[in-house]
Order: sequence, then C-alpha cells, then structure tokens
Amino acid sequence: MRLAMSLRQRWWSEAVTLLVGGVLAIWLLLQPNLIQGLPFTLRLPAVLLGVWALGAAFLRPLALDLPRSMLCRALSPVWNHLALACFALLIVVRALLA
Repeated sequence: MRLAMSLRQRWWSEAVTLLVGGVLAIWLLLQPNLIQGLPFTLRLPAVLLGVWALGAAFLRPLALDLPRSMLCRALSPVWNHLALACFALLIVVRALLA
C-alpha cells in the first residue's frame, strides 16, 4: 500500500520544480539586470510573480502535509507550476531580447 501511494505521488515533479526554481534563482543572482531593466510598472508584477513562483517552488516540497488552506491552495502543484512556467518564460524572453 505504501509503495502504491509513493508511486502515485509524483516526487519527480517536486524535484523538477526545485531544480527549475534553483536555476532561475541562480540566473537572477548572476544577471539581476533581467528584472532591473524593466520599467517600474512591469518590474513590480515581475518581482511579485517571481517571489510567488520561486517561493512556492522551494516551499512546496516542505508543505506536503499542511492542511487545506489558502496558503496550501496557492502552493498547489497546478498554480505553482503555472507561476513558475510564466516566470521562467519572462526571464528567458528578457534574456533573449537583452
């Protein structure tokens, strides 16, 4: 039974999310101008999206046993992966245009 539950939980999904979040965080540490070069009206939503995406990517594996609440819904894999994908797309587009 335990093996079946562990196979149902996609641990590799959490590992990929952590890996992508880590790569994006290191990339932004090395090239902060990807966000700093945006005008303020675009920079603030990008920073907020980045905080949510990277924060959720690092917090989600630790929050697997939290009760269902607003925080847990915001950290759900669907929203977490969507936010991370949008933020990664934003960073890649900025890097290609810069």
